[in-house]
Amino acid sequence: MSGRDLEFYSCGATDVGQKRQINEDSFLCDDELGLWVVADGMGGHAAGEVASREAVDTIHGMVKRDKPKLDLTNPDSEETLRVGARLLEGAVQAATYLVYGMAELDSNKAGMGTTISAMMSLGSHAVTAQVGDSRIYRLRNSKAEQLTEDHTLINWQIKQGLITEEEARLSRHRNVITRAVGNREYVQVDTAIVPVSPGDQFLLCSDGLHSYLRTDEISSVANTGGQESVDRFIKLANRRGGRDNITAVLVEIG
Repeated sequence: MSGRDLEFYSCGATDVGQKRQINEDSFLCDDELGLWVVADGMGGHAAGEVASREAVDTIHGMVKRDKPKLDLTNPDSEETLRVGARLLEGAVQAATYLVYGMAELDSNKAGMGTTISAMMSLGSHAVTAQVGDSRIYRLRNSKAEQLTEDHTLINWQIKQGLITEEEARLSRHRNVITRAVGNREYVQVDTAIVPVSPGDQFLLCSDGLHSYLRTDEISSVANTGGQESVDRFIKLANRRGGRDNITAVLVEIG
């Protein structure tokens, strides 16, 4: 099956959780364009809500404008995929510059920022872009695989061999992120090109979900598909504590 025969369907939901007063998460599902984004905002005076919403809107606008300029007659060519990855990275950089500029102009928004986990379809591939500790998982043959890397202090400590996985679970630095969109003019964006097959599912989620979820549990929660699975993810996180805002986007390939 060629990439042009693949169809992408998505559902998403966000919830304030059990402890927070404001939901600072934002998400986007645009199946027609082939773009899905989850953003987890941070900052006082509800600035995180502003950061995540503005970042998602900026990424959406830039991809909507520039994706049609790609060589979509040959979407799986190495050149098209490379340009597509640059487009998504550039959209995240544009969001970074915008959010940073807004914070510079309004002292109430100083220090605001957001995570970004974004995915764009291109033929029989998906391009991903990642900043922060929201995540993208691919579900294939009843097995989930984390595609993105958390930009957190504890993940860096684990990679350096400074702490163990068990120590990380107990660390009081669990929520310290090392990269965010908006707290500087520029951010390093991780991009990847991932093959897509019929039957695949992709879960984009904020840490308000994945911090309550083991990777080996994901497929069973997602097995019904559609909005029912998204709602099950939200309920699971709330049932297990709901200390943060919770966002889940499930993209299914037909």
